[in-house]
Amino acid sequence: MADLLIVDDDAAFADSLRETLESLGHTVQTASSGEDGLALLGARRVDLVFLDHRMPGMDGLQTLAAMNARLARRPPVIVLTAHAGSAGTIEAMRLGAFDHLAKPVGRDAVIDAVRRALASATPASAAPAPQAMADDGELIGVSEAMREVHKRIGLAAGSRAPVLVIGETGTGKELVARALHRHSDRADGPFVAVNCAAIPKDLLESELFGHVKGAFTGAVAERTGCFKAANGGVLLLDEIGDMALEVQAKLLRVLQEGEVTPVGSHRVQKVDVRVVAATHRDLAQAVRDGRFREDLRYRLDVLPIRLPPLRERLADIVPLAEHFLRLAAAPGPAKRLSAEAARALMAYDWPGNVRELRNAMERCHALQRGAVIAQVDLPASGTPAGEAADAEGLSPDWYDATLPEAVERLEKLLLQHALAAAGGNRSMAARQLGIHRQLLYTKLAQYGLE
Repeated sequence: MADLLIVDDDAAFADSLRETLESLGHTVQTASSGEDGLALLGARRVDLVFLDHRMPGMDGLQTLAAMNARLARRPPVIVLTAHAGSAGTIEAMRLGAFDHLAKPVGRDAVIDAVRRALASATPASAAPAPQAMADDGELIGVSEAMREVHKRIGLAAGSRAPVLVIGETGTGKELVARALHRHSDRADGPFVAVNCAAIPKDLLESELFGHVKGAFTGAVAERTGCFKAANGGVLLLDEIGDMALEVQAKLLRVLQEGEVTPVGSHRVQKVDVRVVAATHRDLAQAVRDGRFREDLRYRLDVLPIRLPPLRERLADIVPLAEHFLRLAAAPGPAKRLSAEAARALMAYDWPGNVRELRNAMERCHALQRGAVIAQVDLPASGTPAGEAADAEGLSPDWYDATLPEAVERLEKLLLQHALAAAGGNRSMAARQLGIHRQLLYTKLAQYGLE
């Protein structure tokens, strides 16, 4: 048995969660505001807090920051939100939240979260107060895969250890690096990005570490280098898997010693830089092939973040497409996607990932004169898995399926589209589909979409 506290202004949700927790044998108290929650925490011992993100007055993140400042030993905090967004998730994790869950939360998820939180050896350590910042919407994602990425960013933001971002081309690895910079204590410092694959290996050493005048033919002036330019901030080494072995050896020393030696100089210069490396390659295989140093791989792979391809985050496709349409139309009104176009976008594999989707939406905005984008307006990349749809909007493989199989596929597509259109809000998705919320939960479980 544990003493739990629910801080949520939604009385119906708080009562439901309290009943679930009490059925597990725990003692539960509730508070309807951040101020009331802080008062209860100051008056009695609490083992775990469920904290709503959006509340009137002091919101969840402000309450969490106040807990960090006022409590000598803060209990684990699970932040709950009905409006999952990258900035909120990252900030909650950066502030020391144990987990960040999207409403509605199923009984099994509650049981698992409570078990993990209570099993943690000590309460989460306090973190600095959050900085005022707006969610720029760049790291858009309501899917579970992207929410895990947001959580990893939030956990890694408070560290100074190197981060390795792994993902296919076009998934947005630089955006992850920028989010790490933006949500860290280095946000006021510089952010410098260098593409290791785009610079010839003869020039990459100079680009990274700088050179002195006369170091080589053409060195007519002294060059600072990216490490010095990023001093006090974050340096992104994109496509690190394509770096030449000779440069890898010098990079390893910089990471270990925190100092650089410009080309042509013997003068060592101290630098304070957090390195974020990114690659689409399998570095373990590159080590086996002799193309990447094993010691450098271990030095970089301290805090790995895997960025999933777009085909693994179907719930994000429509929100991303609509976001790119808004960007293309700004400051004017954005075009809308028809239901058929949205289904076609989700049925396509997107080998070029988010970059390909953005290209497709910008093309639609430029070439389509109407306010609504239909399936026929999509470029070839937007057709389902490369198959041309027939006049009735179905690809040929639909006709090879049995009727129950076709019905299941259509139900799954409609569920995915409704969730994406509702931004992950399941109550809104149920209303859009014209079904009861409990039936929606059943269908989500049936198709593995929880």
